Amino acid sequence: MKHHMLRAVFLDRDGVINPLIYHRDAGIVDSPAKVEQFRIVRGVPQAIRRLNDLGLAVVLVSNQPGIAKGKFSAATLKRMERKMHAALAAAGAHFDAVYYCLHHPQARLKRLRRNCRCRKPGIGMLVRAARELGIELSASYMVGDGLTDIEAGTRAGCRTIFVGRWKCEHCQFIQPPGLQPSFTASDLAEAARIIESDLPRPRSSPSRPQQAALMRALSQAPCDSTL
Repeated sequence: MKHHMLRAVFLDRDGVINPLIYHRDAGIVDSPAKVEQFRIVRGVPQAIRRLNDLGLAVVLVSNQPGIAKGKFSAATLKRMERKMHAALAAAGAHFDAVYYCLHHPQARLKRLRRNCRCRKPGIGMLVRAARELGIELSASYMVGDGLTDIEAGTRAGCRTIFVGRWKCEHCQFIQPPGLQPSFTASDLAEAARIIESDLPRPRSSPSRPQQAALMRALSQAPCDSTL
């Protein structure tokens, strides 16, 4: 018997869900390092609710090397995650699973110092989500604001959406050179509209028992933060 495979939308976190932060002391723009720096981009909860309502699995896949680099603690990352979930829940939205890669090749913490398959542009997080949630990668989308998101999504067989302005120089640095996203969007709200327009029209809707079974399966899927 052929099992029903889910379509999914994989979302990067920093720059898509929450803004990047200017760290004045270091003079760089990077991920938030403190809970008070972490906030949700306007319209993100509503965009994720839209994807939820389309029957898509919404999965966060994020490189988070801040712990490995000694920038913040595992407890801080968990507090950011709780803040994120609370903001989504207030809009009736949710993630079906959350996956982090905590590794970095130059990590200060030895236990997290490695070249791994889960760190994007590696596809380890996407493949694990596909296995654990029953996702069909070739029918899914990867949304992110970085070249590694587009590389990972393409390698996994997903359609890709770049959040931001796609510039000519991106084609020089992305691997392989010349690779381009399937779509570009100004923010997640626009990406959700693109996905809705791109989805094939179903011939028939699943029955209520089928929908209930899918929701039960998703609610039981583990959220792997690797903390």
